[in-house]
Amino acid sequence: MSEALNAGRPVVALESTLLAHGLPRPDNRAAADDVEAAVRAGGAVPATIAVLDGVPHVGLTADEVDRVCADPGLAKLGVRDLPVAAALGLSGATTVSSTALLAAAAGIGVFATGGLGGVHRQSVDTFDESADLTALSRTSLVVVCAGVKSILDVPATLERLESLSVTVVGYRTTTFPGFYVADSGSTVDWSVADPTEAARVFAARRDLAAGAVVVANPLPLDEQLDPDLHDRVIAGALAAAEDAGVRGKAVTPFVLDHLHRASEGATLAVNVRLVLRNAELAGQIAAALAGVTR
Repeated sequence: MSEALNAGRPVVALESTLLAHGLPRPDNRAAADDVEAAVRAGGAVPATIAVLDGVPHVGLTADEVDRVCADPGLAKLGVRDLPVAAALGLSGATTVSSTALLAAAAGIGVFATGGLGGVHRQSVDTFDESADLTALSRTSLVVVCAGVKSILDVPATLERLESLSVTVVGYRTTTFPGFYVADSGSTVDWSVADPTEAARVFAARRDLAAGAVVVANPLPLDEQLDPDLHDRVIAGALAAAEDAGVRGKAVTPFVLDHLHRASEGATLAVNVRLVLRNAELAGQIAAALAGVTR
């Protein structure tokens, strides 16, 4: 990976929490290869990030990907957890916040993920807000995503991103996607028409101030989850989490597992599709960014 960066080749960072906690085994291992292949199809080098035995790894070997995908006890590491893992020699999968931090530290300018974390519903009472938001306000890179996870309060999350001065653009749309569905019901002020425009926006942002550019990439309508099914299974999953007393970072994996079972695998298939689309677009933006910055 260092050779690619030193040679000025376009590189795209990928999180490992998707593999360790977001997709069921053994589907996660095949998805890991497919996502890296999608980045290559976009014209860039993939760099899946994880912490193994206390050491951050930016770009994993096949054996290291096997380890991340196979270990059911692998920790979930946000930015706050990285010092503990490093000091105690622990291993873990990186979230959006920690992946962004490690990617930027390695000199990677583009990151592909599924959906961002954000402000949870009932946050007025729980104060439950993802560390992704503040991390992106401090980290300079492009993040390609399909919006924020459907279990969140989307309007509140967009308000927080605005307050934190994170630049948000839609990819060929001003409709903000809702992860499994193309339309969350919210809009954004700006859009970009192609990867080169996204790269130019980031280059301009980087010259002005630290902070991320979020490129929200909605699924095509014929690839999204049926909206009626989406609303039904999301409501059921959130109710199940409430009944089970699930709180904090345990909510997302609990809800994703419930969604997979309640939708008979439909949410899993959509999740994989949107990650692959984001990875390919991120590869294209990274390739365009290499041209913009030369």
